[in-house]
Amino acid sequence: MALYAIGDLHLHFQTDLRAKAQLKDRVWKNHEQKFRRNCDSRIQPEDTLVLAGDHSWGRNLAECEQDLQYIADLPGRKILLRGNHDMFWDAKKTAELNRLYAGKLNFLQDNYYPYGDYALVGTKGHCFEGPFYLNRLGQIVGWSEENEKRSEKLVARETERLRTSFEAAKRDGFRRFIMFLHFPPTSILEDDSPFTRMAEEYGAEQVIYAHSHGESRFYDSIHGEKNGVRYSLVSGDFLRWDPLRIL
Repeated sequence: MALYAIGDLHLHFQTDLRAKAQLKDRVWKNHEQKFRRNCDSRIQPEDTLVLAGDHSWGRNLAECEQDLQYIADLPGRKILLRGNHDMFWDAKKTAELNRLYAGKLNFLQDNYYPYGDYALVGTKGHCFEGPFYLNRLGQIVGWSEENEKRSEKLVARETERLRTSFEAAKRDGFRRFIMFLHFPPTSILEDDSPFTRMAEEYGAEQVIYAHSHGESRFYDSIHGEKNGVRYSLVSGDFLRWDPLRIL
């Protein structure tokens, strides 16, 4: 039994033109086939694969049916986290998605999933992404304060959702945690954040995140160990479509 993770598949079986306009790098060419081959060769039926958000370009569930079926057909147990592009997923209707895809897909939001003696907890998360104002040397000299205030509200909302996930697991007796986010745990302006502090508060052993794709963004946040927590980026293009083994 093994635990794997990857994010940012950005599938587009029913929304092809929109995706082509936004994902032009060579690494995205035939990425669905590359990812499927890697999963088939690596993931066993008893394994678990966590997909850390941005599953589909579809604007609603009807436009995501083929993308979600593609994920459902992958080997192993699949757990999905909500990403900022997952328009099909209303956070208030997570239970409905879990009923609709029972036995095929598991949706992680305001809940948790067991993996041995670990609880897999998570939420979409959020971090401030600007816009930033640069000087002629490319150094940040300012940013949008209006957007910063909006981000603070979103971070507060998402940390409460994450706490709900941790507390649900604690009530059921779990004391070991792997924490999943879609957004990075910190922005490029931060050394820590409410998300890193919560990971440390609950003793999460690992924090797995996505969202930072495109080479210029791979190192926007934490890589490796910090304060006893191991941080890993699992964006699909960063991993070259080969899911990362977590445990």
